[in-house]
Amino acid sequence: MVSPRDGGVLKSRIVTWEPSEEFVRNNHVINTPLQTMYIMADLGPYGKLGYKKYEHVLCTLKVDSNGVITVKPDFTGLKGPYRIETEGEKPELWKYTIDNVSSLAHREEEEREQRVFKDLYGRHKEYLNSLVGTDFEMTIPGTLRLFVNGEVVSAQGYEYDNLYVHFFVELPTTNWSSPDIQQLSGVTQTCATKSLGMDKVAYFSYPFTFEASFLHEDESDDALPEWPVLYCEVLSLDFWQRYRVEGYGAVVLPATSGSHTLTVSTWRPMELGTVAELRRFFIGGSLELEDLSYVWIPGTFKGERLSRFGLRTETTGSVTFRLHCLQQSRAFMESSSLRKRMQSVLDRLEGFSQQSSIHNVLEAFHRARRRMQEARESLPQDLVSPPATMVS
Repeated sequence: MVSPRDGGVLKSRIVTWEPSEEFVRNNHVINTPLQTMYIMADLGPYGKLGYKKYEHVLCTLKVDSNGVITVKPDFTGLKGPYRIETEGEKPELWKYTIDNVSSLAHREEEEREQRVFKDLYGRHKEYLNSLVGTDFEMTIPGTLRLFVNGEVVSAQGYEYDNLYVHFFVELPTTNWSSPDIQQLSGVTQTCATKSLGMDKVAYFSYPFTFEASFLHEDESDDALPEWPVLYCEVLSLDFWQRYRVEGYGAVVLPATSGSHTLTVSTWRPMELGTVAELRRFFIGGSLELEDLSYVWIPGTFKGERLSRFGLRTETTGSVTFRLHCLQQSRAFMESSSLRKRMQSVLDRLEGFSQQSSIHNVLEAFHRARRRMQEARESLPQDLVSPPATMVS
């Protein structure tokens, strides 16, 4: 004979939606065997004693296997007495206090108590370590691992609506590598724009992540490591599922760890004449780059100067990226003197950033000097050169 079973009702709750403070506290420490004692009071009226509804818990005592006693609620001390209000025909208010009348503990007992707490939290730490694990993957000597947690935040300033971004990371061909299963490209969802001031902005909030490794082999002082480049292509999609290229852009990934917000300005190839714009508006499609790396410096380029003479482009909008970069290397564990003596890749990266800053300052100085020369040449000659009579 088979007895019926209520298969649709769970005997216990799997998920606790509103955990109490005691539940949270008990589930974040080691569960140890406890003995519990309740001090209760029967506050029923005369002649109605023994009813459960009139019973109230005054204090809860818990003792674990280590001899630790927990009292709840706490001893009254300087606080006022605890209050209990009964319900019924004649509501009553009861007040009571909880006092510790035990004799003071001796020094040996206090030291024993401290050892018990130390042992308890030590075992708790071991328990957490067992959950986390002790294996930590180290890089091989001379290798720098780069972890990037990124986000395509938004795109703004483009002509058409319903934008999406295709992006990928290009690693330098020398000394850089990534895991075989690593995906270095992605495509965001199609997002309608909204007006924000004078611009139309599309917010993607599209996350991506990747890792790459740099193997330091060249020990020469003149060798500076090339850094990965992030390429992006912005496209728009119309009602008839026809797409248009809205812009291309590229930016070098930050060479320092931390959080970085990058705004990549974009451009697109263009044709002269009204017919090209009419074709772009009605039929869709436009000039496209066969090789997206042409936005920066193509990997196949071997010359000294890259010329784009003859290519007509138009400035479009910009794409905002938010990158959280982490770097891992054994060189971080070495002392500064040893790191300088080894001439590791990290020192070269520091020199690379300093060299970039110096280059920016010199370039700004040359621009200012050029403007001063142009302004000087535009002035009348008699104002620039003093008269001959004034020269001694």
